[in-house]
Amino acid sequence: MEKNNRFSQSLQEMKKVPVIAACAMFAALGFILESVAIDLGPYIKIGFSGIPNQLVDLLFGPITGTLFAGVLDVVKYFIHPSGPFFFGFTFNAMLAAFIYGWFYYKKPLTLGRVLIAKGIVALIVNVILNTLWLDMLYGKGFMAILPARALKNLIMWPIDSVIFFTLTGILEKTGIFRSFRTKIVCIKKINA
Repeated sequence: MEKNNRFSQSLQEMKKVPVIAACAMFAALGFILESVAIDLGPYIKIGFSGIPNQLVDLLFGPITGTLFAGVLDVVKYFIHPSGPFFFGFTFNAMLAAFIYGWFYYKKPLTLGRVLIAKGIVALIVNVILNTLWLDMLYGKGFMAILPARALKNLIMWPIDSVIFFTLTGILEKTGIFRSFRTKIVCIKKINA
């Protein structure tokens, strides 16, 4: 019952104008952060553009997060295309958002929870599905590129987890999330 309640609550989030406005703000932040990355070598890069997506998943749940990720992926492609459009990558963005929303929405955010969610996304979405899509698109050979992709994700998994957990902890301590949730509830009461 609790599972279905979180899904319906996440679905209800999409009907709130302040949530849509916040999603637009997070999308703009994602575009800005896409240009900020730290290169740690030819195969390892710490990027920050996925953080706004995960914040949407955390604040608004798996349903809103999934739709946000899908729309944002398509918009990003049309603004800055890199290679042919392939729905598999959009599906991956949506699946990752669903997983993060499932683990984060209306649950206490712990480092363990973040590690598990990011581990599942890294394995299923980044290693298996992304490698499959790259093989289908470019014929690189699934098994030929799998080891390098697995190693990269294994290295980035704890780094990305600690960055997200630390950042959300800082944002929570500043009261941004609490203030944001309060404003959405107030606006909902005014419009009711």
